[in-house]
Amino acid sequence: MRWAVAEAGDGGVRLCPLDPAGRPAGPVESASDPAAAVRARPDVERWVWRSTAEMYPRLLAAGVRVPRCYDVEAAEALLTGHAEGQSGQPRSLAAAWARLRGLPVPADPPARAAGGQPSLFEPGPVPLPAGIGQLDALLEVYAGQLARTDATEHPGRMRLLIAAESAGTLVAAEMNRTGMPWRADVHRALLSELLGERLPGGLEPRRLTELAEEVSRAFGGGVRVRPDLSADIVKAFAREGISLSSTRAWELKEIDHPAVEPLLQYKKLYRLHTAHGWSWLQTWVREGRFRAEYVPSGAVSGRWTTNGGGALQIPKVVRRAVVADPGWRLVVADADQMEPRILAAVSRDPGLMEVAADERDLYAALSDRAFSGDRERAKLALLGAVYGQTSGDGLKHLADLRRRFPAAVAYVDDAARAGEAGRLVRTWLGRTCPPASSAAPEEAGLPQETDGTGEGGGYGSTPASRARGRFTRNFVVQGSAADWALVLLAALRQELADLRAELVFFQHDEVIVHCPEEEAEAVTAAIRTASDRAGDAVFDGTPVRFPFTTAVVECYADAKE
Repeated sequence: MRWAVAEAGDGGVRLCPLDPAGRPAGPVESASDPAAAVRARPDVERWVWRSTAEMYPRLLAAGVRVPRCYDVEAAEALLTGHAEGQSGQPRSLAAAWARLRGLPVPADPPARAAGGQPSLFEPGPVPLPAGIGQLDALLEVYAGQLARTDATEHPGRMRLLIAAESAGTLVAAEMNRTGMPWRADVHRALLSELLGERLPGGLEPRRLTELAEEVSRAFGGGVRVRPDLSADIVKAFAREGISLSSTRAWELKEIDHPAVEPLLQYKKLYRLHTAHGWSWLQTWVREGRFRAEYVPSGAVSGRWTTNGGGALQIPKVVRRAVVADPGWRLVVADADQMEPRILAAVSRDPGLMEVAADERDLYAALSDRAFSGDRERAKLALLGAVYGQTSGDGLKHLADLRRRFPAAVAYVDDAARAGEAGRLVRTWLGRTCPPASSAAPEEAGLPQETDGTGEGGGYGSTPASRARGRFTRNFVVQGSAADWALVLLAALRQELADLRAELVFFQHDEVIVHCPEEEAEAVTAAIRTASDRAGDAVFDGTPVRFPFTTAVVECYADAKE
């Protein structure tokens, strides 16, 4: 049974049961306490509401969790992108209602800047026209979305994608509230160990000051060189007769100069100081938890982002501060070669599916079959197919792969051709890439490391079209991987429901579960079961498996040794 619930404007809610078509199946009720209203209906299978990010935190604060939801605004983003190729268009309930009625569509409120904290003056939801109640609009939009879903090319897949996207919003809200175990004392100790004492007045810590002086001395001449300013570094090297195009570490490492070593050390520690230093600790760690703000599908590929805090970019050294509570453990699970396995599943290439049905190292299995036991060559070939590597050895490796697994390479080649021609491509479940006019490839969070696509350097005639071809080539794989990961999260959340264990971290192909020590074995099994369920649900009938490497540790850093 499904129920719709909507804010009533006075802090309360209005709610009603729904029939399979999304229409009211009973009287509309009112309740002054949303949590009490939801708690009183434990048999509701799925709650339909405007936005999980708005409704669910209020329930969680009252100790109420729901099994499933349907997030209308998340569904609107998917359906608008799918049917109209308008990814990134307004997704609010008010926008969806206006779109359904053929009226001018109001813009969404501006997103809070990354790292910004919530404030009392943040804009609320986009208002509906006068006289239109939120529940009335919700019911009309929801029924319209069900009909639009049925009209898609693969309705079953789109229904699964919307359900997974909605489940992801529940997981994100729960992780936002739970937080990741974080030892502030350990973090402060490692900062002192690596950076030296914290100086007053916003001055750089002692170790950074020392390294900056070493860099200046290495250049001589009594001129102070600021290693935090790229322009200063480029000019300093130019005075030594060394031309730099950037101050990236890989370029600096190729230079034989006494300034390089202290400069590289400075850059590494400066990054720690600015990204995860004392200010970061004060802002993001409270009551023994790092409380990030996860943004489901923040990238157009479907990958998650965070609104500040850098949760998806925690350096290995900082992971020493991620320590389980006493008597608890962290179960850290990494999906093994996820994207190549996804390519096997979406392309339905018989040979590659047979290789990916093996749960051992996929690149090793592939090398035994097609690359004379050369694992590195097999890896380069497969990743080259996904990312469009067509220069140097990449072209030869790709040709080998094309002969052995033609359907797999043709799948990404076709996506590249479509992108270069300005057409839309979709993930396996139906997430749609942005149109060529509205999104640069780098906005998708997809690697853009090479030039050209397909055999011999691209099907299009301009650099822009070739860049889009690389984007769409990767989108169909990475986006499908993101969709699969959402289904995995939903399944894992269900598998953990009867345990004390809590999901505390998710990043693309990695999850961390914080659990009592005695539950670690059950959690490891739950991850394996969730992976199998996700593979079967998303890619029905494929033999491809999606194994995880798991580690049960007290400290996150130990899982990466």
